[in-house]
Amino acid sequence: MERTEPDGATTHPAAEDAHHHADVSGGWLRAAVFGAMDGLVTNIALIAGVGGGGISPRTIVLTGTAGLVAGAISMGLGEFTSVRAQNEQIAAEVAKERRELTRFPQEEAAELARIWQARGLPEDLAMQVASTLGRDIDEAVRVHAQEELGVDPDDAPSPWVAAGSSFVCFSIGALVPLLPYLLGATTLWPALAAGGAGLFVAGALIARYTRRPWWASGLRQLLLGAAAAGATYLVGRLIGV
Repeated sequence: MERTEPDGATTHPAAEDAHHHADVSGGWLRAAVFGAMDGLVTNIALIAGVGGGGISPRTIVLTGTAGLVAGAISMGLGEFTSVRAQNEQIAAEVAKERRELTRFPQEEAAELARIWQARGLPEDLAMQVASTLGRDIDEAVRVHAQEELGVDPDDAPSPWVAAGSSFVCFSIGALVPLLPYLLGATTLWPALAAGGAGLFVAGALIARYTRRPWWASGLRQLLLGAAAAGATYLVGRLIGV
């Protein structure tokens, strides 16, 4: 039976497990975190701003709902476009690398060997491995892409997953500060309290993936959201209805 150390490590060698690292290349976590935080902060700040201006609860609900729908669509489209563009750029560079490997295999092998030599591998061994690798064009393309571009062409993030994660998480985040008004609240503070709680919980949940202390991650997100809400509230108070 393995024992967990205080820093999260175990006495069982991680290398013996097939999957001992979290998935950091799927594209969903960044989009989900960004979407949830943006939804929370955007609608908290929006509601604080218009609420500080003294408008009616009904108008706040309309404003918050419009912000939720517009923001979710914008986030989803933005994530899809950005990830799709990134994947297309990677595909173009990988295709270029494949052409170079087909036309100049020895020169490409020498380039790869130099990279490995810079990391401490003996010159003869580095060149031998690079030349042997070049016999399998698909594997050579994959390794060259990893070493020269820092990407794995077989493990590109999905634009649909990124877009869906961002859309859903933004909607959930933006709904949190709006809920008190939907449930009948007529003052601003329940919405701000709900939004603050949502920020802290979201930050604490992120700590599960980043290994940071949950309370520190939650407090950081709460302070960032509070700063945004405070700024828009002051603007709303200054401008008024």
